[in-house]
Amino acid sequence: MAQADAHSHGSHSHASATTNRTRLGWAIAIVATVLLVEVVGALATGSLALLADAGHMASDLIGLIVALVATVIAARPATETHSFGFQRAEVFAALFNGLLLIGVAVFVAVEGISRLVSPQEVDIPPLPLLVVAVIGLVANFGALMLLRGGAATSLNMRGAYLEVFGDLLGSVTVIVASIVILTTGFAPADAIASLVIAAMIIPRAVSLLRDVIRVLLQQTPVDTDVAQIRSHILEAEGVVDVHDVHVWAVTTGKNIFSAHVVVDQQVFEAGESGRLLDQLSSCLSSHFDVDHSTFQLEPAEHARHEEHLHP
Repeated sequence: MAQADAHSHGSHSHASATTNRTRLGWAIAIVATVLLVEVVGALATGSLALLADAGHMASDLIGLIVALVATVIAARPATETHSFGFQRAEVFAALFNGLLLIGVAVFVAVEGISRLVSPQEVDIPPLPLLVVAVIGLVANFGALMLLRGGAATSLNMRGAYLEVFGDLLGSVTVIVASIVILTTGFAPADAIASLVIAAMIIPRAVSLLRDVIRVLLQQTPVDTDVAQIRSHILEAEGVVDVHDVHVWAVTTGKNIFSAHVVVDQQVFEAGESGRLLDQLSSCLSSHFDVDHSTFQLEPAEHARHEEHLHP
C-alpha cells in the first residue's frame, strides 16, 4: 500500500495576497475619508440620513479593517499545530462581514419603518445633502473598482467588496432622496430610500454567508463535480476502483482532495506506484484546480477488508 501527498503551489497566490492587501489598504483610506466628510456634513446640515449613512460606513470601515487583518494572518506559514496554515482566517473574516451586513440592513430597515410610521418634522437643506452624497458616490465607486479584482477569488475580499457596494447603494439612495426632497419637498423619501438599501443589502449578505457556511461545513465546492473526478481517476492505467473520496476547501480557491485508490497488483510489482501518483495529482491539479491532493494506493486484497463508510 502506498500513500502520498501532492501539492500545487504557485507564486501567483502570494502575489494575489499582496495585491489584495494593497487594495484593502486603499479602500480603507477612501472609506475613512468619506466617513469623515459625511460626519461633518451631517453635523453641518442636521441630516439624519447622512448621519445614518455615516454609521453604515463606520460599520463597513470596521469590516474592511477586519478583512485586511485576515489577509495578513492568512499569509502566515503553516506550523505543526496549524498544518494547513491560517488561510481559513479569511473565511472567518467573511463570516464577520456577512453578519455585520445583516446587522446594518436590519438597523436601517427598522429605522426606516420607524420614520414612516412616526414621521418627524426635520428641516434638512437638500442641496448640501446632495453634494456630500455625490462625493460619497464617487469615492465609493473608486473603492469598489479597487476591490472588484479580488472579489471573485476570495470570500474575504468578496465580503469587503459587498461592504463597499452597500456604501455605494447608500450614496445613491441619499442622492435620490435629496433630489426628491429638493424638487418636491417630500421628506419621507429619506425613509423609503433606507428601506431600499436594506432590501438590496440582505440578499448579498445571505449569499456571502451561504458560501462561508459551505466552507466551514467542508462541503464539496460548488464548481466541483465529484463524479467527474472519480471518472478521471478510473481512466488511469492500473486503477481498479476508487472510494472514500473527499473534496473540500480550506478557503476560496484552496481545494483539498483525498481518496483511496485500488490498483492492480502489477502496479506495485512493477514499481509504478510513483508514476501513478504523479499522474493522478497532475490530473486533479490541471483539470479540477485542486491545491492539495492525497492518494492512498492499495491492492484489491486490502480494499476488501476496509469498511467503505464513504462511497
